[in-house]
Amino acid sequence: MSEKTQGAKSIAEEAFGNERKFKQLIDALSGPSRRDRQNAAAALAFFSKDHPDLMTSHAGALVDALNRPEAQTRWECLDILTLLVDYDSRACDKAIPGAETALFDEGSGPLRLAALRFLCKLGSTTEARSERVWPLIDEAIQCYHGDLEFSDMLSAVTDFSIGNLSLQVKKELAARMAFDASNGRGALKRRARQILDNVNES
Repeated sequence: MSEKTQGAKSIAEEAFGNERKFKQLIDALSGPSRRDRQNAAAALAFFSKDHPDLMTSHAGALVDALNRPEAQTRWECLDILTLLVDYDSRACDKAIPGAETALFDEGSGPLRLAALRFLCKLGSTTEARSERVWPLIDEAIQCYHGDLEFSDMLSAVTDFSIGNLSLQVKKELAARMAFDASNGRGALKRRARQILDNVNES
């Protein structure tokens, strides 16, 4: 664990049970300092891994933080929001516009990946949500095919494929993955076939 990562973890541990420090982290997400925003988002991401339920009442601050210019603040907040889908998916709906902007950010692969993971998790919860986010997921599959993050993106799409998807989304997802399932190689081919199996079985 790097010194920076260890520092974020330590701050997160200090914030647990300390309402003042926790509030300072939330407030820092909208503060004027880029470094403070990044550090707060990183600490809150650690905090959320152990205590996601305590973050639900602050979903609005996380959604707002998707408007910050720096990539790290946004990807850390998207990671937190992905965890919050299981606790308050309705609040997470408000993050879709920010996630869409992040998904097509040309400067940051980790930000694009975090956005896709969020959209896949949220979209897997109901048929209506699957139809709302599927055009974004579909475009990302086409845009980032072969990119460094594509394997991890397909992992998120695989999870999406076993979710509560509409019949139309299942059909279009199967059509999108058919080429790689037949003509891909190695892990790409296996993953594409798994996605096809998932949507055809459900």
